[in-house]
Amino acid sequence: MQPSKPSSSGFVPEIPRRTLDLPGSSSRRGGAPRSESKKLTVGPEISLTGEITACDSLIVEGTVDATLENSRHLEVTDSGHFKGKVMIDEAIIGGRFEGTLVVRKTLHVRSSGRITGSVRFGQLEVELGGQIDGDIAVFKDDTASVPETSE
Repeated sequence: MQPSKPSSSGFVPEIPRRTLDLPGSSSRRGGAPRSESKKLTVGPEISLTGEITACDSLIVEGTVDATLENSRHLEVTDSGHFKGKVMIDEAIIGGRFEGTLVVRKTLHVRSSGRITGSVRFGQLEVELGGQIDGDIAVFKDDTASVPETSE
């Protein structure tokens, strides 16, 4: 009897692969994506222009010139620049913001944050060094739309 030779049929056994379930990522097992996965990050040295809707969380590390609606959280990092109109639940501004910003709940301006334009907020937290320049007022629930900045 001869020793058995490997078969030349090209069969390669499948090695089981591990999948990682990372917090905030959508499942790869076919189910519907979870709502917390609606996160958009605009990285450094990236520019985005347009209208952003149905994004739960937007993180701006680059440049965004847009209208942001139907979202819950905005963060403009130290290197980020947002120009446009925003109506949001919560915002953290560590970089530059120019335009109209309506924050229904808490607006947090970090020490490196610079806001120019029309600002409405439910609550305001400004770190030492943070700046707001423009029309500033407390947000009232009866205000259903983004204020116009015509003067």
